[in-house]
Amino acid sequence: MPSFDIVSKTDMTSVDNALQGVIKEMQVRYDFKGSKSEISKPDESILIIADDELKRRQVEELLLTHLTRKGVDTGALEFGKTEQAGGNTVRQMVTVKQGVQRDIAQKIVKAIKQSKLKTQASIQGDEVRVSGKKRDDLQATMTMIKALDIELPLQFENFRD
Repeated sequence: MPSFDIVSKTDMTSVDNALQGVIKEMQVRYDFKGSKSEISKPDESILIIADDELKRRQVEELLLTHLTRKGVDTGALEFGKTEQAGGNTVRQMVTVKQGVQRDIAQKIVKAIKQSKLKTQASIQGDEVRVSGKKRDDLQATMTMIKALDIELPLQFENFRD
């Protein structure tokens, strides 16, 4: 029975490369000379520290630009609240989302069931498996899912006949 998986994966190597590009650009830009602005990746998230809100927005813009250049979908980023940090600086955590969250997976499964296509969907951890009897039904399901208003970047993997 043909099937495919709906996943949401972000290439962390490309994220690391984009961060290195941001760091290099911050070192040479005149408006960052003498500032305490920095960006780092402690784990699966990105930490932005800046002197003030204006510098934080500039670092955020640099990050989005470099991620786009590396082919990373910026929809996978979740920007946290800006908070005050020590030494008159502001801090912001940016989470890189991996996997399809449960509520989004349920929304996808519900949309597949309501579409009356001859396919079945099941949630398996942080991905959704869609199976059906015909390849055309699966391709129609892919098109329907792409048309949904989901803020998470989705990929279709493991298409099997």
